[in-house]
Amino acid sequence: MKPVPLKWLVYAIVFFAFIDLFTQLPVMSTYAQALGASAAVAGFVVGMYSLTNLFGNIASGIWTDRSGAYPVLTAGLALTAGALLSYSLADTPGALVAVRFLHGFVSGLIVPAAFTFLANATERGRQGSQSAVSGTFVGIAAITGPAYSGIMASRTSVPFVFATVAVLGIGLLLLTVIFLRKRNARSAEKRQETGRLVWKRELVQSYAGAFFLMFSQGALAYLLPRHVEDLGYDSRMSGMLLSLFGLIAVAVFVVQARAGFRRLVPVMRFAAGLAMMAISQILLGQSGNTIALGAVMALYGLGFALLFPAINTLLIHGTTESNRGRAYGLFYALFSLGTVAGSSGLGLLPLPVTGLFAVTGCAMLVCVTAVLATVPRGKMLAAESGPDRGE
Repeated sequence: MKPVPLKWLVYAIVFFAFIDLFTQLPVMSTYAQALGASAAVAGFVVGMYSLTNLFGNIASGIWTDRSGAYPVLTAGLALTAGALLSYSLADTPGALVAVRFLHGFVSGLIVPAAFTFLANATERGRQGSQSAVSGTFVGIAAITGPAYSGIMASRTSVPFVFATVAVLGIGLLLLTVIFLRKRNARSAEKRQETGRLVWKRELVQSYAGAFFLMFSQGALAYLLPRHVEDLGYDSRMSGMLLSLFGLIAVAVFVVQARAGFRRLVPVMRFAAGLAMMAISQILLGQSGNTIALGAVMALYGLGFALLFPAINTLLIHGTTESNRGRAYGLFYALFSLGTVAGSSGLGLLPLPVTGLFAVTGCAMLVCVTAVLATVPRGKMLAAESGPDRGE
């Protein structure tokens, strides 16, 4: 019987990092208000996590390049589990802000280190499939996290929900110490001196995709519930539409992980995926019934599932093992910035919901056009040479 590859442990860590995030979404603002926070303070409590998570991402990238993924993952898992357990101690809005400050930063250590480990441990010809598998675990967390926390918090309490997630983190911490420590000792002998980022075309494309992917997600989280309410539906419809998007995305991730799209180079998958998401944003503002909304969200899920592995593959192609941690740190920092721009940023524009959907879609189409303009014609039409073949 073959031993389970270490990368599956790291995929489980990726799942933990994102279910930690997604379990917060349905409960955090109401939990803050239950502790006595005003609406403005509750919004600050929610946003504090993303703000400090950005700095955690950057710190993780630098640390990973210097010391390898193992110490960053162990520190991130241990500290995140501790932060999750500390919610039970927060009995005032001020204490909750302090916990959110800590939680956002320490959880930001995990994802760049995990993705750097996976990228460095994967053969070049399998990088696209590896990114699709990672996306599958992210998608599953996005589907199960909000449902789990919403149901369990109504039956128990918010701190209890976070404590159960902490138990998962502690279990993964023990497995990491047991199985990844030896791998880290071997890789330390080969570790190169930390390299500076070189702003190659693929890296810039990856960063643009990271920002606009989460700009779109932030816009969707902000605009879809408002649009659905304007159409006369309740919040359950928003949840159903988001679940549909998640299920489609996971299904396409699985197909890519098994078969891949080897004839289509990463930058073209980037362009196709972001264009689908952009068109979906525009169409959502024009959709007035459940069938139309469902069809558009299915298209959105397809675009998301093409874009996420493509931008990860582009980042890998634009970096080396000596600077990939730093690159992933900035990559996930742009995730946080994109989310803020897509939610809070759009909220500053004096436009109706349909107009905001259109602005979002048009901004994304501008990004698609700009990225395609930077690609040599020959690389648009043919699969890449060598073993990768567009993966």
